[in-house]
Amino acid sequence: MYFAYFAPYSYDRHLDLLHMAQNEHHCTLETLGHTLDGNDMSLLTFGEPEEGKKNIWVIARQHPGESMAEWFIEGMIQRLVDDTDTAAQALLEQAVVYVVPNMNPDGSIRGHLRTNAIGVNLNREWQTPSMEKSPEVYLVRERMLKTGVDMFLDIHGDEAIPYNFAAGSEGIPSYDERLASLESAFKQALLTITPEFQDDYGYDKDEPGKANLTVGSNWVAEQFKCLSYTIEMPFKDNNNYPDPFYGWSPERSIMFGRDMLAATLAVTDKL
Repeated sequence: MYFAYFAPYSYDRHLDLLHMAQNEHHCTLETLGHTLDGNDMSLLTFGEPEEGKKNIWVIARQHPGESMAEWFIEGMIQRLVDDTDTAAQALLEQAVVYVVPNMNPDGSIRGHLRTNAIGVNLNREWQTPSMEKSPEVYLVRERMLKTGVDMFLDIHGDEAIPYNFAAGSEGIPSYDERLASLESAFKQALLTITPEFQDDYGYDKDEPGKANLTVGSNWVAEQFKCLSYTIEMPFKDNNNYPDPFYGWSPERSIMFGRDMLAATLAVTDKL
């Protein structure tokens, strides 16, 4: 019997997800390096890099206790490896999709809620990561600097707000009308595709120029001048569509990940 704040996403299932994905001809599995506990930092690359293609990055579980994030990733990957899914095919014709299903394998294995093996919150390390304190961020960030980033999604769960929502980068120094337009287009696509998403409840917006650039989505937005969102899901339930028996669940997280791929396709040609 297990007692958990949210349904766990086990390390065995994480490995199964990596193996399932890499069996597809258009997906490669790469180990970027290793964590402080010696675990692999795994990157899945979907599609063939070509001139003119966009680079889309999706990461999950910087906070390892937010296990709904990797259930979400499983749903997105299910579509990316489905040869009959024309939305996924269309996306991969326009973009290469880089996915880090678990940014914090040490914390996941140790049972931490928000930190890595030595108690570091990875989502406050993006300005100055190091191999000594935050190799997870350092390794992923280095690869991003090599590939470039045209769109970035950082998948999380929020313990207090009972809705699915997105947190943008309106507080970064270089925020402009182009980024505002991209954010609006992406939100509108999600609102059209799934009623699980809403834009009435969420975090307070940062004041102009006041964003915390140690946070992943803010640093990426400022560094690459790209569409960059933190996506949040509830731990308990979505108040707009409550489920009295199961609340917010792995199954709904998976479906939200599948829907997120369609929303990503909707804005790829605007990136």
